[in-house]
Amino acid sequence: MNGPPDLAARVSTLIRLALEEDVDGGDVTTEWTVPAEAMSRALIVAKQPLVVSGATVAREVFRAVEGAVRVEVLHGDGEHVETGGTVLSLEGSARGLLTAERTALNFLGRLSGIATLTRRFVEAVEGTGCRILDTRKTTPGWRGLEKEAVRHGGAQNHRHGLYDMVMVKDNHIAAAGGIEAALARVRHGNRGGLPVEVEVTSIAELVRVLPLGVDRVLLDNMSVETLRECVRRVKDYASKRPETEASGNVTLGTVRAIAQTGVDFVSVGALTHSAATADLSMRVVA
Repeated sequence: MNGPPDLAARVSTLIRLALEEDVDGGDVTTEWTVPAEAMSRALIVAKQPLVVSGATVAREVFRAVEGAVRVEVLHGDGEHVETGGTVLSLEGSARGLLTAERTALNFLGRLSGIATLTRRFVEAVEGTGCRILDTRKTTPGWRGLEKEAVRHGGAQNHRHGLYDMVMVKDNHIAAAGGIEAALARVRHGNRGGLPVEVEVTSIAELVRVLPLGVDRVLLDNMSVETLRECVRRVKDYASKRPETEASGNVTLGTVRAIAQTGVDFVSVGALTHSAATADLSMRVVA
């Protein structure tokens, strides 16, 4: 599934709004302490081990404030950096660098935090054949960037929005009058052939869904034992075999056991809603 085609335009808007929020009428401290003609060199440095995401966005923040700034990306998106490693090298107007500093670090820290946590989940299931997915539990307006950060961390994106995949969940089923009724309406409306996923919460619900020809079943909030039995039933099903996805309060402590049940995917909302901001700083060196 592809991301929104206008991501670059959305990022430009986010940068503009973030700078308006922070700078507004001007950076009075910098303007009153730093001569207008002063030039500086600065480094963006990791203060913890992390996976970089948002380096290109941070670069665009500096360029938006000071068009003549020279930015060298020393560790790009998706790369691992140890404590003390330099992500960006900057040269330009001292005022411009100082004014852009916090906004650039906010983007870089938030996105690198997501990529770093994602990499830990990916490494936790290594060797199982299971793939880690994100969810739609993202910061409003930031979804494209946060899902990109998930990819930088080595995981895959689930649907980007309500438009690129059919996902029939418990409330849809209740409002439609049952699983069969909901899927009958999906078959009627799905003229574009979007992939169809259905949430089930028990073995009994899975048994009802299997003959209905869906592309993926979401095994929600199940014990490891129930997940293993559901996966067995899907694999033993004689007709079309849907993919399997597990979800529900997945943590780093539980994800490997879940993956070892044989599910194809584990979706983890924590990748985007609970990632700690990565610790980076800007140091003026000349």
